[in-house]
Amino acid sequence: MKRALICGVSGQDGAYLSQLLLQKGYEVYGGSRDAQMSSFQSLERLGIRKQINLLSVSINDFRSVLQTILKVKPDEIYNLAGQSSVGLSFEQPVETLESVSVGTLNLLEAIRFSGLPIRFYNAGSSECFGDTGTLAADETTPFRPRSPYGVAKAAAFWQVANYREAYNIHASTGILFNHESPLRPERFVTQKIVSVACKIARGSNEKLVLGNIDIARDWGWAPEYVEAMWRMLQQDIADDYVIATGKTSRLRDFIAAVFKALNLNWEDHVRSDAQLFRPTDIAEGHANPSKAQALLSWKAKLYMEEVAELMVDHKLKLF
Repeated sequence: MKRALICGVSGQDGAYLSQLLLQKGYEVYGGSRDAQMSSFQSLERLGIRKQINLLSVSINDFRSVLQTILKVKPDEIYNLAGQSSVGLSFEQPVETLESVSVGTLNLLEAIRFSGLPIRFYNAGSSECFGDTGTLAADETTPFRPRSPYGVAKAAAFWQVANYREAYNIHASTGILFNHESPLRPERFVTQKIVSVACKIARGSNEKLVLGNIDIARDWGWAPEYVEAMWRMLQQDIADDYVIATGKTSRLRDFIAAVFKALNLNWEDHVRSDAQLFRPTDIAEGHANPSKAQALLSWKAKLYMEEVAELMVDHKLKLF
């Protein structure tokens, strides 16, 4: 039985990855900053909390990381921890850089120090690329991040690449484009849209107020993306991969799809407020995930429209 340690197990990706690994027969350990105080709502919603060995680990604390690795002796470590909101990173740049970059470095150094043959996955981000215009970014596209979050993820990416080359650690980064699910917190714009739209469909008179609705992103389905993470660590040679659908849509198209699923005209209920615009933002995000398809045999099955419909269906069931 393989043993996996997931840092950041309480988030959207951590929960779906836990579910996937359990289905594959893994013994799963889930790390959180304070396992006794965390609610682990995502694990609860998937009905798998009792199947996860939960433990407290602070990835910003090297001693905590090393002790955990020596205790668990995992075959695979998945680093999904750290501050995960692009918008919040402008308000908390230091916390973002420390939790993402320093946390990743501590994990890599602890793996090296332990001497164990651990395979390591690092959660990268399309935010590293910055604004590439209509160019579909792949693994060779230069990084020009436009947010503190993107800067932190770019630093972590190069740390992984350095440890892979310098110490022969099996370490890979998944450069994931946007991926959504019902487990997204409402601070993320997609879940905010779904939540308010469903309230309006049930009779609320509120307006959905958003920032720039002309931005364009590649939106996929999170449960599919964790499969790509696992596949990276099954390869003989560690490498980095862009994970995306390859199809880009504007935020206004996502909004329209959500309201269409509720038989509503979005233009009657949505307004844009310039005060909600970010200091800097990416106008368009395009992806070329052909390497993942060729080497991992991974390809997205669900696209933006299906993602919007699934999120609406789930929210209505909760209501």
